[in-house]
Parts: sequence; structure tokens; C-alpha cells
Amino acid sequence: MMRPWLLRAQQATGGTRLSYYSAGARIHGARGLVTEHHQHHPQQQHPVHAAPPPTRNLVKGRWEPIIGLEIHAQIKSKTKLFSNGQTSFNAPTNTHVTLIDAAYPGTLPQLSQECVDLAIKTSLALDAHVYPVSSFDRKHYFYPDLPQGYQITQHYEPLAQNGKIDLSPLDGLDYHLTVGIEQLQLEQDTGKSLHDVYPGLTLLDFNRAGTGLMEIVTKPDLRSSKEAGILVKKLQALLRAVDSSDGNMDEGSMRCDVNVSVHEVGKAYGERCELKNLNSIKSVVDAIDAEIARQIVAYESNEPVTQETRGFDVSTGTTFRIRSKESAPDYRYMPEPDLPRLVLDLATIRALKTQLPELPDAQRERIMGQYDLSMIETRTLMGEDGMVEYFESVVSKGPTAKSVITWTIHELLGRLNARDIKFSPEVVKATQLGSLINSVDQGVISAKVGKNILNLMIEGDLRDAEAIVEEKGWRQMENHDELDKLCEDMMSQYQDKVKAVQKGNIGVLGFFVGQIMKQSRGRANPVVVNQILRTKMGLPEESGSESATAVGGSGGQGSSDQGQKKKKKK
Repeated sequence: MMRPWLLRAQQATGGTRLSYYSAGARIHGARGLVTEHHQHHPQQQHPVHAAPPPTRNLVKGRWEPIIGLEIHAQIKSKTKLFSNGQTSFNAPTNTHVTLIDAAYPGTLPQLSQECVDLAIKTSLALDAHVYPVSSFDRKHYFYPDLPQGYQITQHYEPLAQNGKIDLSPLDGLDYHLTVGIEQLQLEQDTGKSLHDVYPGLTLLDFNRAGTGLMEIVTKPDLRSSKEAGILVKKLQALLRAVDSSDGNMDEGSMRCDVNVSVHEVGKAYGERCELKNLNSIKSVVDAIDAEIARQIVAYESNEPVTQETRGFDVSTGTTFRIRSKESAPDYRYMPEPDLPRLVLDLATIRALKTQLPELPDAQRERIMGQYDLSMIETRTLMGEDGMVEYFESVVSKGPTAKSVITWTIHELLGRLNARDIKFSPEVVKATQLGSLINSVDQGVISAKVGKNILNLMIEGDLRDAEAIVEEKGWRQMENHDELDKLCEDMMSQYQDKVKAVQKGNIGVLGFFVGQIMKQSRGRANPVVVNQILRTKMGLPEESGSESATAVGGSGGQGSSDQGQKKKKKK
């Protein structure tokens, strides 16, 4: 059923294409209020690059890059933008194609409500102005995977404009930077051309044709590849938080075009070149660096730089010419006659605004304060999709945040990276990791045994730590008589080291703890062992630093390693 705010063109405009600013106000993004509209479209009112920020990141001390991004993010909807065809990834070729997707004569597009809602929420998350009325246009060009011969997009009156993304040291930048969002528009995706199946032939897969896209265009506020890479990564996180797009560049659900020009500070801007279809953050960074270098070499050699579309060759690390850059007249933009103007009810936009989840910046500020996390810890958590939620779920099982961050970042994530496994809450469930950390913190097992249990969980053991401990017999030894005998045997075996400890070389105590941990296969309680050894060697009550030296941070393994290092030094 069509909502009231998705009206037919005749209802919205009386059958004519009038300026829509007489229709009402516009809504600002995540923190804004409803504000009065302007009489003309902002795209026609504001220059693209009116007030550049101060110069920074100069190359060779005098060349300033000017960089803007055009990011195409597939909308995470069940159906396509203008048809009821299902969206899919890696489905058998040409199995999700409707008559509209294949451009059969007489078929008419019908706008997806879900796509519009998700695009509005994304616009609000970007703190952009969402307009109550927008419209669609036809962008004409020929390519075999574009069956209609044109792409339906929003060239003249986009859904939203004038948003922003803030970058800071917490994102990995050395300074604060606000990057403007020129606009967010809805458009349909093309099909896919397959060139490598049969030599000399190009095959066409129309599964992707008609899938909804959000084209997010930044203002040319970027001055380096590093800024661009951080911005793309942050936009990925925002799209995933809103759940409007997967943002997976390796799967093609997010693609990036980059506009790059170079000029000498104080002189006119250079010609702009567009780098097309970059499908990873690394490619974005490397392509920008290569294009900046190419343009500088050209200017220093008094060679012209022409406005053109270029590609990036990953194998050579260079950009190459594809074609001369098209301008708007080349595309013969015209109003889309088969679609009404999109009229939005302000109450509906406000309702979608209330549905926004906690956005990345707010989440980062909250978890740093709530859990006393460092900048690096916070950045690591937020750098993995779903890891913040996983971390908070483990904390809710009882362990301290400090213990959870250590086991999550250093132990779990480190082991996954070593095995080339992408983080997922399903690899080791939050309940499993929570039970493991509780077992270590409560002294049921040593940290060394805990690491062994974590390895088993990563390898597919679905049991909680308690069940694994009981089955393996890994419960930590607490019997003082057993530990007392282990300490006696070790002291009698290394009497020279006992004398060294008694003469003041407290570090050697860690050697004994490590050897006993090794002999007990990690089951001895290192704290209790340390206490017994000190008593038997006639040492005074330990200080905090001595305890850390003797016991170490890994339940015996660290102390053993430390003792061996000291032995080598001697």
C-alpha cells in the first residue's frame, strides 16, 4: 500500500513540473530543526568550492591537491528501486530480473518506499537537509549493461543536500576536519558486464540492474589520500549503523569515484580528472596518490592536464586514460516522464529521524567515557563491524571492561587476524568469551589455560569455558600441599637461583613461577605459587611491583618468559 506522502505526479504538481519550493519547508539532519526553504534550488544557488579551507598537506611544499568523492552505495532493501525484483548478491546470473529491469516496452517504474526511507535516514545521519519535494531525471548514455539507454537519477532536484562528516584524531587523522556533503541522490544501478568468461565476448548479468543506489557527493574539501581513505571508512561505519547499506566495497555494494586536481598555492585551480570505480579503501588511497604525482609531473614539465575520466591499474600503481570527461549536456538530462515528483510528509521525515540508531561519533564518545577506554582501544573496537555490540554483550556477562577489552582486542582479534578470519560475533559467541574471562578472573583457570580454551573455541568448540575445563581437567590447582611440594622440588633443583633471590635478585623469582607453571601444565595458581615461594625463601611481604614481576600478566607464561630473558642477560 502506498503511503500518503508518495503521491502521483498529478496530485503533487497538477500535471506540471513546477519549482517545488512553494510546497513547504525542509528538514535538517540529525541535530537540526525544520527551517524555512529558499526560493531557488541550493544546487543552483551555491558555488561548488566557494571558500576552501586553509592550505594543508602540500606536496613538495607548493602543490595543493583538491579532492572530492562520489560514493555509490547500494541500498540495503529487499526489492529494487523501481520494481519488485529481488536484490541479491552472487545469485545465479539473470535470475532476479523483472520486465522493468530489462526495459521491456510499456513497463513503468514504481518507486520503492523502503529505498526512500533508508535514503532519508542516511541523509539525516549525515546531518543533511532533506527536501519535502524532489524529482527524477533521465541521464542518457549508451552501454550494453544499461538496457534502457538511460539511468534514472536525481540530477536537478536531489533528495538531500548540505550535510557533513566530521573527521578527528579519534578517526585516525592528526587534526579536526569537517567535510561537506554536497548532496545525496537516489538512482538506479546498472547491470554487470562480464568480460572474462569467453574470449572476445562480453556477457551481461542484469541481476543488479535497477538496484537502488544512494550517490553521496562530497564537497572538494579533501587535501590528501589519507583524508579520503578515512572519510570512506567513516562513511562505511555510518551506513552500517543506519543499516541502509552493507558498504562492502569488495562485494560491489559500495563503489567510489574520485575527482582530483592539483594547483600551485595562490594560482588558479587545475583541471579535474575523475578516477572511476575504485573498489577498496586501499585503491582509493593509492589511486589518489598516483594521480596527484602524475599531474604534478605534467605541470612541472609544462605539459597540459586535460579534464578526463581515468582508471587505476593496481598492478602498476598508475592511472590510465579512459575517455574525455563528459559534461552535463553530453548526458542530455531530461525530467523523467514516467515518475511523479517525490513528495514527503514532514511528519514522516521526523518519525524516521526518531528511528535513527546511535551514530558512530556518539557511540565513540559514550563507550570511551562509560568504559574508560583509550583512543586506540575505541578505534579498534569500532573498526570491526559489530564489535562494539559484541564487547558490550560480553561485559554484560559479568567481567570487567578492562578484562574484556584485553581478551577481545589482544587475544581474540589477534588470533583471528593470524588465521585470516574476519571478525564475527558467531566465531566465538559472547556467552563463551564471557564464561572464559570470568573463569580466569575468578582463578578457576590460569590465563595460559584460558588462551588454550580460546583457541579451541575459535576452532569450533561451541561449549562454554566451564564445560571445557571440566572435560580437560584444566581447573587451576588450589591445593596448598600439592603446590608446596612443587615449590620444594623446584627450589632443591635450583639452589643457586634460590641464593640469588635471597641476595636481592627478586626477578629470578619469576623463573621459579614459570617453571612450576610449565610443570603443572598451566594449572598451578601463579599467585599462590608466588606466595609459597616467598615464604619458603624467607622474603618479606611482596610489593605490587614485585608481585607483577614474579607472577607476570599471563598466568605463568609471562613470568617464565621473563625469567628466561634474565637468564640470557646473565
